[in-house]
Amino acid sequence: MLAKISSATVDGINAIPVTIEVDITPGGKDVQNMRMVIVGLPDNSVKESYSRIIAALTNSGITLPSLNVTVNLAPGDIRKEGTGFDLPIAAGILKANGIITQQPQENFMVLGELSLDGSLQPIRGALPIAIKARELGFDGLIVPEQNVREAAVVNRLKVYGAQNLKQVVDLINGWDNKIEPTIIDTRAEFFAHQNEYELDFADVKGQESVKRAFEIAAAGGHNLIMVGPPGAGKSMMARRLPSILPPLSLSESLETTQIHSVAGQLKGGTGLITERPFRSPHHTVSQVALVGGGANPMPGEISLAHNGVLFLDELPEFPRASLEVLRQPLEDRKITVTRAKYSIEYPCNFMFVASMNPCPCGYYNHPTKPCQCTPGQIHKYLNKISGPLLDRIDIQIEIAPLSFDELSRTQPGESSAAIRKRVIAARQIQEERYREHPGIHCNAQMTSALMRQYATPAPEDLAMLREVINRLKLSARAYDRILRLARTIADLEASPTIQTHHLAEAVGYRNLDRESWGE
Repeated sequence: MLAKISSATVDGINAIPVTIEVDITPGGKDVQNMRMVIVGLPDNSVKESYSRIIAALTNSGITLPSLNVTVNLAPGDIRKEGTGFDLPIAAGILKANGIITQQPQENFMVLGELSLDGSLQPIRGALPIAIKARELGFDGLIVPEQNVREAAVVNRLKVYGAQNLKQVVDLINGWDNKIEPTIIDTRAEFFAHQNEYELDFADVKGQESVKRAFEIAAAGGHNLIMVGPPGAGKSMMARRLPSILPPLSLSESLETTQIHSVAGQLKGGTGLITERPFRSPHHTVSQVALVGGGANPMPGEISLAHNGVLFLDELPEFPRASLEVLRQPLEDRKITVTRAKYSIEYPCNFMFVASMNPCPCGYYNHPTKPCQCTPGQIHKYLNKISGPLLDRIDIQIEIAPLSFDELSRTQPGESSAAIRKRVIAARQIQEERYREHPGIHCNAQMTSALMRQYATPAPEDLAMLREVINRLKLSARAYDRILRLARTIADLEASPTIQTHHLAEAVGYRNLDRESWGE
């Protein structure tokens, strides 16, 4: 007898529907002698489902005769991977044997991993599969209980969370009315937790100039690098950057949650992600872990930082090859991973923040500790970061260590909420300015044509800027960055034009471009 069960697999951050076709013929003496053949490009984790299904059926008290089972995962030209097919294959076997009725009350899509005792384990990608189920017109989706809140953020779809195989059988047959679909008021829950952050800039003592640089970076979406000695507070401030960024919109939250769902990064019971992601990989991270891919394609760190912050601490310690792969994603805000057997596109629109010591010993420009490095060593250390990558970082800020008086101050600094209010106001100005330019949302994304239109200073200010660049011997790449930063500083003051003091402040954020730096 032939039976069909609907399921899905994940491709990138999208789901592809898969039909589980199960055909059974009589076999030997008992269920332990069941033979199963799975076709349709299954990977090893799918092929191993045979052993899990046999044990789960036996330990769930479901008695079957010995069978020869042929399972086809259609369409057959797409590779199937993961353990999420355990439950739909088991349901297909039970349906072909008549234990699950041939006419269920609702049109279900089924997915889940089976334990040997018949209980269900969580799977990756429940959210994109739920979105696809609603798109295809399914009435309901059956998932493991741990995935139910993740999938239930999709409205107009009945999402059922089951604990074990027996519950799934009773649910499809309509025998178990105790399991109700999980309903979440997505909007209410999202906005209730939208601005909850554990870290706050009020905890940062001193460093007013650095906090100002972070505010400008957040207001314009600019990338930032901090240069300072060990213990100056670089990592501490970087971790507080998400708290001053504009809150996630509902669409951004949904897209971010999809990526983390596919990567298996969502904790059990999690609905929508309400905070902007902050990713800080170790400097030993590989290229694949950074950009994504692998034998079983997974989003990398840059995609997990989508709509948030990617922080690389001690930037020169990262392998040169790993850093160079960031260049194209920083420009395109997406990454296409192409291998012999697949090509997948992941979004990666993130703010790039990095930190580094000023020299190998870490004490160049330190007010009290002498630097032991020669100018050649300092330049060699800085040259570990390529010019094209440094060219994509708008703000270069030096951090000095705090004095004892600053460290011992008990008065809290300005809160993240107060800074975020100014950042949001500046972003709203930019959204209105670029309303007619698709794909442009903030000053960091301005093209050359938009810079000529919105970031050209007055002739007298342009002459001043030319003199400053020549005197400080700034590199040519600093010119565009200074204008972008000046435009953001003007937006923070709600100024329609770039003024002299905006340019002067922007010049101060290009320290590494000075030819004299490190001498």
